[in-house]
Amino acid sequence: MSRRGRRLQAPNDFKTYPSESSNPGPVCHILGVAVFVMSDLELPIRGRTYREPEGPHSVVVRGRDLEAGLQHVAARADCKAIAVIGLPADDRDLSVLAGRRLFLVDSDSARLRDFVEIAIRADVDVEWIRASTPPFDRLADALLPVGAVVLAAGSSSRMPGSQKLLLEFDGRPMVKSVIEAASDGGCHQILVVYSSDEVKQAVDGDAEVVHNPRAATGMASSLQAGLRALRSDMEAALVMLGDQPMVGSRTVAALLRAWRREGSRPAVAVSSGAAGKWTPPVVLARELWDELMALEGDAGARQVLDRRPELVDMVPSIDRLDDIDTPDDYAKIVRLFPRTKPTHKA
Repeated sequence: MSRRGRRLQAPNDFKTYPSESSNPGPVCHILGVAVFVMSDLELPIRGRTYREPEGPHSVVVRGRDLEAGLQHVAARADCKAIAVIGLPADDRDLSVLAGRRLFLVDSDSARLRDFVEIAIRADVDVEWIRASTPPFDRLADALLPVGAVVLAAGSSSRMPGSQKLLLEFDGRPMVKSVIEAASDGGCHQILVVYSSDEVKQAVDGDAEVVHNPRAATGMASSLQAGLRALRSDMEAALVMLGDQPMVGSRTVAALLRAWRREGSRPAVAVSSGAAGKWTPPVVLARELWDELMALEGDAGARQVLDRRPELVDMVPSIDRLDDIDTPDDYAKIVRLFPRTKPTHKA
């Protein structure tokens, strides 16, 4: 039994973000977030440290060390989250965690339920799982949340007469396939950066939408609009292209898993098959965002990472990575994936 603490909002709560001003100000910039392990746990997670870190961080403790963990949180306003592995036998006052994330792991359903009720009463953003040992992926997911930025503000200039993101793939607009991959792959927040109202309407509440009135200036402005709109608790952005409908949730999950592993580099992308070359989607840690916010024109993450290949890890391709730019591209995927169900029109 589990509850996703800060997953996707209900459709009625999805936000439309206003246009950015000409002087938007800085994005929140931090070095790679630390995960402070306060107990005798071997945890191969990105940013792991056994020494009290400076700057924003999360904490992992065993239940027997929870009191020390709560004291640490009370003393450190920059502690964003705490994970507790194995709950103590006695109840605790969790009010110090109000407004922060809490992840609980225990094999006792009744004990979990009691602690969850205490956390909810204390206004804690709680997630839990019943298990005797913490599954790495779930623990890393809770401590290192990632938000998706779907770039969908292009002009479709090579697809005459069509807004290509509205073209059908698997019985729906292709941009919806990308949104679904981000959601099912494990992203905690999904933003679609758009220019055309048709794209906004096609999203239809399945993601938050961010309008980019400067889309004609190139990709950089759309990427920056998306980064600017991500919640402050997102430790990285997964940048996806709205015209890659064959990228599925398995690819997204593989990217997030690789990025969260101990020793991973700030960026993790999909290998294109050519030696040393990568292709979107790509995970970009917050420590890279300063450089990305300085880009102009049609530049994107590639302009930063190709100059510094030491910043990029790559994972093998699981899905087809074709992007749909021309009528021939679209005809090719229609042949490969013929429509199996009708499109429902309003």
